[in-house]
Amino acid sequence: MESYTIAERVKVIKIYFENQCSIKNTHRKLRDFFGIHNRPPEQTIRNLVKKFGETGSVHDKPKSGRPKTVRSNENIAAVRESVANDPSTSIPRRSKELSISYGSLWRILHKDLHLHAFKIQLTQELKERDHLQRRNFADWLLEHRSIDALFSRNIIFSDEAHFTLDGHVNKQNCRIWGDENPRAIKEKSLHPEKVTVWWSKGVIDPFFFENENEDDEIIIVISYNEMIIDYLWLKLNGIDISNVYFQQDGATPHATRENITLLRSKFNGRLISRNGDVNWPPRSCDLTPLNFFLWGYLKSKVYASKPATIHDLKNNIRNEIGELNEQICQNVIENFDFRTDVCKRGRGGHLADIVFHT
Repeated sequence: MESYTIAERVKVIKIYFENQCSIKNTHRKLRDFFGIHNRPPEQTIRNLVKKFGETGSVHDKPKSGRPKTVRSNENIAAVRESVANDPSTSIPRRSKELSISYGSLWRILHKDLHLHAFKIQLTQELKERDHLQRRNFADWLLEHRSIDALFSRNIIFSDEAHFTLDGHVNKQNCRIWGDENPRAIKEKSLHPEKVTVWWSKGVIDPFFFENENEDDEIIIVISYNEMIIDYLWLKLNGIDISNVYFQQDGATPHATRENITLLRSKFNGRLISRNGDVNWPPRSCDLTPLNFFLWGYLKSKVYASKPATIHDLKNNIRNEIGELNEQICQNVIENFDFRTDVCKRGRGGHLADIVFHT
């Protein structure tokens, strides 16, 4: 069993009996006390209840063998104080400062203090007026979800992304082990070959912006307009979209009068966009499903086989989009709903602590 304080264990037992001895209900209720990521798993609750039933106590049984020395109360207190003073210090540096081994320090942080390492996320700076627009959008969505809990599944989310031929290198996770420096360098082109992809959850196949020579081109108003007429309308032909909303961000090609009028011809009253029927808040890529998860997920899959040509790159994109299963898509939409809830509670600010699970 993970190391929880006696007071925390008593709280678990109390909530267990307050919820008709239901493990699942107890696990759900503990979210308010421990937080969604720090609450004991169901198996831990089950083990604690079993111990309490057998012994009438939540204390651990005396352990045989050599007693622990490094994870002492003094060292745990020293680590707690060190983290409070500077939470961003790395484990190796903190290990040297406290004269505690890396492994023991890791166990104190995780098992005794129940701490987790979180990465800093870069996002667009919000302007003062953006907070109100984000809250207004969250209110609008929550109002519709109060009528139909699955309302968000009726939204077609769309976006564009660039896929470069030389892929991307994650320098943080890239390590080369050896007894001497291999002097390895990864060269990247100044202007790498790339494709610009438009994709929409709900319209299965991706669309590639390209000219007659199949070279990637900048998304300008006319090319976006042609994509809507020649591609999107064709894909939607024969589909009942009378209750479907279409979402796009506020990029200039999207929000021109001509393209807004064109989109309203199919989604009249149901266009989520800058200058649309429902305003999409600016600088809100943290709310867009394709931005906060799907593009990154697809790129990790597309580049796995190291495509050597633009043709191979496009085929990989098509294949990986085709492999997306319905469960992942449903999880993404559920996470979108959760993000808008958090956005509202945060008064339209950035989402401070969101984790997506596939």
